Order: sequence, then structure tokens, then C-alpha cells
Amino acid sequence: MVAILSELRSIAPAQIATIGDMQNDVLMFRKSGLSIAMGNASTDVQRQAQFVTTSNEDDGFANAMEKFILRARYVVAEVVS
Repeated sequence: MVAILSELRSIAPAQIATIGDMQNDVLMFRKSGLSIAMGNASTDVQRQAQFVTTSNEDDGFANAMEKFILRARYVVAEVVS
């Protein structure tokens, strides 16, 4: 998935963030520049991600987007300005 997105959108894999909670997401973690495991993921999956967010029951996806994507964009914009 990361390779396809990278090619279709001309985005370097290092610029792609991935988030998941299952063992099949680990390969995607390895190919992306930022990997985030959901809090409800198994310990093994969490260990293979760079970061762990809260569970899906605790708005883990939204929390990850806010913490790792939106805040990062804001910081970059501030540095560039």
C-alpha cells in the first residue's frame, strides 16, 4: 500500500505515515516514514511501530492525527514562516 500511494501521488515513502492495529499492518510500518500502532494492537505490533496511540475506543486515530500529523504540520509552517 505504501509503495502504491508513493507512486500514485509522487510522495516519498519516508513522507508517508501509517497507522494500524493488526499483524498485517507491520509490513506497512516498515515501508513508511512514520508508523503508529493503535493502543488496542497486540504488544508485538506495538513494538514494531515507532509510536503508539490510544485505542480505537479512545479515539486513537484522531489522537494520532492531531499529535503526529496536524501538530507536525503546524511546527513546520512556523519554522518556514
